[in-house]
Amino acid sequence: MKRVVSFGEIMLRLSPPGFLRFSQTNNFDVVYGGGESNVAVSLANYGVPVDFVTRLPKNDIGECAMMEMRKRGVGVDQIVYGGDRLGIYFLETGAVSRGSKVVYDRAHSSIAEIKSGMIDWEQVFKGVEWFHWTGITPAISQGAADVCLEAVKMASKLGITISTDLNYRAKLWKYGVEPETIMTELTSYCDVILGNEEDAEKHFGIKPEDLDITTQGHDVKAEAFLSVCQQMMEKFPRAKKVITTLRGSISASHNTWAGVLYDGTTMFQSPQYQITDIVDRVGGGDSFMGGLIYGLLQYPEDDQNALNFAVAASCLKHTIKGDANLVTVDEVQKLMGGDSSGRVAR
Repeated sequence: MKRVVSFGEIMLRLSPPGFLRFSQTNNFDVVYGGGESNVAVSLANYGVPVDFVTRLPKNDIGECAMMEMRKRGVGVDQIVYGGDRLGIYFLETGAVSRGSKVVYDRAHSSIAEIKSGMIDWEQVFKGVEWFHWTGITPAISQGAADVCLEAVKMASKLGITISTDLNYRAKLWKYGVEPETIMTELTSYCDVILGNEEDAEKHFGIKPEDLDITTQGHDVKAEAFLSVCQQMMEKFPRAKKVITTLRGSISASHNTWAGVLYDGTTMFQSPQYQITDIVDRVGGGDSFMGGLIYGLLQYPEDDQNALNFAVAASCLKHTIKGDANLVTVDEVQKLMGGDSSGRVAR
């Protein structure tokens, strides 16, 4: 199996137990996670050799984050150390008509203060055939954006497949630059692009033509994304595949879930799943990306199967507490085969 590298920030996640509000809780549940580290954990679970690259503080909390990656089978040898703190985010889990809330505390984190030249990307990419980054990383700081650009340029020079999850985060783009300027250059190096309609509009001003995309309620039309995918490929001619997830939010506890993949000629559509009792939806998109990378590596000539794997994998993630998707290939394939009974495996 080909070796993969992902690059980004891993954070300390603090959540009130169960469905308590911030104002009700006297303690927090602790997990570690972040967009790119979640992708790495998914891939490790599927047996893909994967390294996670980040910058961590050299203290006990940074060590705990590193050990979480190591525990999940993710390579940590390329992590660099420096700075004073690990980023934190607080999550209040919603239910029914009350949505979840996220509060960030990640200013001046180790990776926010990363600078060009701190990572030897030529060394990192030895023996690597796939590199993944997300739009969260360049949103953190100018330094993180600069290092991300170093990475995609070196990966491109070495002929490595590059993927991104555009992941627009309005709360992060605060350092005085226009997201479109930075994201356009970075995305121009990508072979595989994942993003929803908000990502396309907020980053590039791309909107669906003649069709209204509605993400409120369950009526999410795959056809509405065709023009978005076509516009993305026109803007980024290197891209071979443009993919989006289709989430219908009936309530915080009940979503529909599907995806589409466009290869420049054909629009592939996955089955739609009803996720009626969500345990934790954070990391759903990351689990889709992890499943997609695995699917495209495992089924290089079968985009339909790769898409179906990604959607089934991320459907299962919604049943798992925490940021990362802790499922196996067999469990994903069981759901793909139509077994959603949830019966005890004895």
